[in-house]
Amino acid sequence: MKIGTSVRSPERSAKVFVAGLAVLAGLALAFSPAEEPGIRLSWEKNMLTIHDPRLPGGRVEVWYLEAYCRSGSTEVKWEKTVIPHRTRKVSEGDGGKSLELECEVEGGVRVRHVIRTGADEVDFQVEAVNRGDRYVDAVWVQPCIRVGEFTGGNQENYLSRCFIFKDGKQTFLDKTPRAEKALYRGGQVYVPAGIDRKDVNPRPLSPDVPSNGLIGCLSADRRLLLATAWEPYQELFQGVIVCLHSDFRLGGLKPGETKRARGKIYLLENDVEKLLERYRKDFPQKEN
Repeated sequence: MKIGTSVRSPERSAKVFVAGLAVLAGLALAFSPAEEPGIRLSWEKNMLTIHDPRLPGGRVEVWYLEAYCRSGSTEVKWEKTVIPHRTRKVSEGDGGKSLELECEVEGGVRVRHVIRTGADEVDFQVEAVNRGDRYVDAVWVQPCIRVGEFTGGNQENYLSRCFIFKDGKQTFLDKTPRAEKALYRGGQVYVPAGIDRKDVNPRPLSPDVPSNGLIGCLSADRRLLLATAWEPYQELFQGVIVCLHSDFRLGGLKPGETKRARGKIYLLENDVEKLLERYRKDFPQKEN
């Protein structure tokens, strides 16, 4: 054997090899992008599901979309208000962090919905185009958020965990005056300034006028809040299936006309000032 030549045992060589693999694996983890935390989406049979481990039961369902609605709806039977439509999924990407849906609304209106998630929100961008040759009276649209599991409540008691903003202050719905008279009983409609009260849900109309477009609720343990807002919006609605709505406005479409709307669903810590800060950033100058 030549002087200066070292001899490694097979056991030592194996240990060096394993250690080298561990170093390489560590480097790969260090330089590979980690999976971005936050909300994931799925959509099937008109139900948009928001998945997040922070949510009670791990999810919230949104009937997306419940209905496209005509004007003059407040005193008209629901079947005469609803405009037939069909929704299909165009694409789903980024591991459930984005969706594109398309609605065909009777009369020739095509509506594109681009939905994306962040760590604590779902963002909606909507574009409606009338491809027909006649005016289509699609004035307002209903996304319906099911909040029973989130609030831990039922139709009789979940109002105490739901809120709007009245005179700029968070106001829980069990503390607001309740109207009862309407074509259909149950629920409560909150109509913003500037919207014709003849063109909203045929449920009881609250005398309260919301001061912004937010409607939301607290989780059963009051650690989280879930809230939604759209711009432009037609109404806020506390529904009859343990649900909340911010129903967005299209205002009808002439032939060839395009209308847009945008919305948010927020999932935040129970911090109303943080919610308002986000809302003001996303929808500047939209408070009464």
